[in-house]
Amino acid sequence: MNDWRELATQSRRGFLTSTAGGIGGAALASLLAGELSASEPSQHEAAGMPAGEDGRFAPRPPHFRPSATHCIFIYLYGGISQLDLFDPKPKLAELDGQPLPESLAANVRFAFVKKDTARFLASPRKFSRHGQCGMEISELLPHLAGCVDEIALVRSMHTEAFNHAPGELMTNTGTLASGHPSVGAWLSYGLGSESTDLPGYVVLILGERIKAYTWSNGFLPSVHQGVRLGSQGEPVHNLHRPAGMTPAIDRSQLDAIRDLNLLSYRHLGDPEIAARIAAYELAFRMQSAAPELIDLSAETAGTLNSYGTDRPDADAKTFATQCLLARRLVERGVRFVNLIHSNWDQHKDLDRDLARNCLVVDQPIAALLKDLKQRGLFDTTLVVVCTEFGRTPVSDNGQKPDMPNGRDHHPSAFSVWMAGGGVRGGQVIGQTDEFGWNVVEDPVHVNDFHATILHLFGLDHLKLTYRFKGRDFRLTDVGGKVVHKLLRSVS
Repeated sequence: MNDWRELATQSRRGFLTSTAGGIGGAALASLLAGELSASEPSQHEAAGMPAGEDGRFAPRPPHFRPSATHCIFIYLYGGISQLDLFDPKPKLAELDGQPLPESLAANVRFAFVKKDTARFLASPRKFSRHGQCGMEISELLPHLAGCVDEIALVRSMHTEAFNHAPGELMTNTGTLASGHPSVGAWLSYGLGSESTDLPGYVVLILGERIKAYTWSNGFLPSVHQGVRLGSQGEPVHNLHRPAGMTPAIDRSQLDAIRDLNLLSYRHLGDPEIAARIAAYELAFRMQSAAPELIDLSAETAGTLNSYGTDRPDADAKTFATQCLLARRLVERGVRFVNLIHSNWDQHKDLDRDLARNCLVVDQPIAALLKDLKQRGLFDTTLVVVCTEFGRTPVSDNGQKPDMPNGRDHHPSAFSVWMAGGGVRGGQVIGQTDEFGWNVVEDPVHVNDFHATILHLFGLDHLKLTYRFKGRDFRLTDVGGKVVHKLLRSVS
């Protein structure tokens, strides 16, 4: 649509339908916390909304004093190989190429590996100790190696999720079942938003393999759903005004839509109508805030170089820009920033593809940690790097015989890490056996990991609940316990 006069000829229903992928789409898909109270609360009160309705969208107090106020949640989709990056196993070098013993194969399940011809696969990567803590990190992560004193590495993660779809769900929503809220949605629901011009929950994606349920609000009010932003060009599709549409005309049109929605709210009492009002107001403000966000001209050359935004590889450049945008979003009050890199499912060509992926993510993530610290944001910003499961100590021989080696899915033992936001860095939590097959010390379930994240934000995972279909749901489902070793101060 090229002219506002065409919009004026549409019915209200037609206008709302046509904008579902643009301003309305950003609105209905974003629906951030903080918006209803931020946009003319007196009119919402006049609409006869129930007491406390505005407060659901405004910042809310935590259960207890938090360490973290913002989160940058970096999800590496596909299952990263902990054995080549975070959990060195010299024993595998001794066993390389040898068949899998029956004692290990008896009760194990594989996605593709054929047990009768399975062979141990040693990592070709060199590990060395770094920092004052002496944490062992792979040569593929030289930049992150310089930050290990700030990192808490968990080598003892485990999950029930065996394949990618349930793994995505478990890592991002705390359950294997679809239709549940993501971590970001739960934090938005529990704490609201500090941002008035940007969504409280933002998603930045490199690669298209990831599913939208990863950042869904599930059964929570749609105000808590994540908003996908672009890192260049138009940050939200169809956000800009059509040719000939002035801010004043735009404002008057939105006022008219708001008044009609208020009438509907008085008649129906549907809270999603209130969310829609807030969403349109957000979209109006985002027309100036979103383009300013992705304009990096005010960043110094030193900052841009540290992230690697000028690297020739397209993926490397994009991910570097997204990491820098994550810092800018946190500075602007966004509660939860979800960075997703969706290319870690390496059943074959592990040596080549893992090296390339690490080249993409290593420098920007390390730069992000240093940048947050330099700007005084590190202590209140929790940075999480996670995946849905790990990779097997044996080669994936279920692929074609002439293919270079890869590793299969392995939910029994894998690695994740976190930093900042009240985390005690410079330590390793948990231990796996000499093969990297099972956890033998300090097991940490995904629900425990989520409980700990909520705790850092001052939220008791047992109390943060939402009643749906006759029962109270929570992020940690029916399990979960806080991993106190991860906390800077034991509580």
